[in-house]
Amino acid sequence: MAKNRQPIAKRCKALGISPSAMGYYKKETTRNSNSQVRKKKSEYATQLNEKQKVKFVYGVLEKQFRGYYEKAVRMPGKAGDNLLIQLESRLDNIVFRLGFAATRREARQLVNHGHFTVNGKKVNIPSYQVKPGMVITLKESSRSIERFKLNLEANAYHVIPKWLDFDAANMVAKVVAAPTREDIDLPIEEHLIVELYSK
Repeated sequence: MAKNRQPIAKRCKALGISPSAMGYYKKETTRNSNSQVRKKKSEYATQLNEKQKVKFVYGVLEKQFRGYYEKAVRMPGKAGDNLLIQLESRLDNIVFRLGFAATRREARQLVNHGHFTVNGKKVNIPSYQVKPGMVITLKESSRSIERFKLNLEANAYHVIPKWLDFDAANMVAKVVAAPTREDIDLPIEEHLIVELYSK
């Protein structure tokens, strides 16, 4: 399985995003802090940067991202919104949003290790698309793992998206609705990605 092993702080600086958007609140870099940065980017460079930013935040590689885009174009509504909603509906992203993991990378690993069930069935595919009405549960055998306790305590004041209903006492979450574009709080200009792929 292909993995994104790029250094977080360095890549965040290059893409112009805060490491906190990735779940890393203590990371920063002073690498090349005094370097000369080109002030004006070409249209293509701006569009490419936006695509790379979204891929990096959600931990998706090019082939899979292209598949999401092609599906988004076929769906009713705006292609850019559909693309982001598909990414937001991934199981690993939902595990991160619920506070079970400190970062999306950690959430991906936890899903891979089979710690979660969807509608009572074990799912170990991070890209699994979760739909409204589905119930995500931390497996009974995984509840005593210290890592989950620490993450949930650290994220006790973490804001759960309104399209998710989370019962922290029973470690059960329900998807009450599909996420909308307004629910996605990342600084993304998705129309630039659509323009890039439309060329």
